[in-house]
Amino acid sequence: MKTVGVIGGIGPESTIEYYRFLVAAYRAQNPDGSYPPIIINSINLKAVVDLLEANDLAGVTDRFVAEIQKLAAAGAECGLLAANTPHIVFDEIHRRSPIALVSIVDATCDAAKIQGLKRPVLLGTRFTMQGEFYPRVFNAAGISLVVPQPDEQTYIHDKYMGELVKGIIRPETRQRLLAIVDRLNERESIDGVILGGTELPLILGDVTDRAIPFLDTTRIHVQAIATLAWS
Repeated sequence: MKTVGVIGGIGPESTIEYYRFLVAAYRAQNPDGSYPPIIINSINLKAVVDLLEANDLAGVTDRFVAEIQKLAAAGAECGLLAANTPHIVFDEIHRRSPIALVSIVDATCDAAKIQGLKRPVLLGTRFTMQGEFYPRVFNAAGISLVVPQPDEQTYIHDKYMGELVKGIIRPETRQRLLAIVDRLNERESIDGVILGGTELPLILGDVTDRAIPFLDTTRIHVQAIATLAWS
């Protein structure tokens, strides 16, 4: 039984979901009435975004390593970053981390392979959709990622940062996001949707009327850490 550490607050809304899902995953694996040991270090999202906007990836890395060290000092034995975007520097964070870390990208790639996906679309922040950290892992697994057009990326990023991270869920935003998915399906013949931002499942996590699967990276990430820590 390991104590799980979570770097949360990036963003706050999905951190709440991580906690709920972690407790549920533990109890599914351990139906004895007990609850899991979890330590959450909720950090300042704005400080991280400012570093990313400045393309200060060394600063992003240093910030996360310092916050992970706090988790380790508090007793965490393994952990995760409760967001997709910070995985832009995950390899270096992982190298410097004092505890074992589970990558949301690796876990999602494993889930995509299990479902036999070959051409899913990646949705997320601009940093995620334009980054190389998802394609690098997926290409190695023989999976070609599709990304939206630049104007679509701008819309998704703006709604993500302006609404979803603040807990604002609007029907018209959901409809527009689904319209983007539908256009991508027509243009690119995608076979899945990777919700590569942990707030995206808050607005698209219940989609069941499309013929392609929507991969909830929050749930996938939680299951991966729960298997490592509590199986």
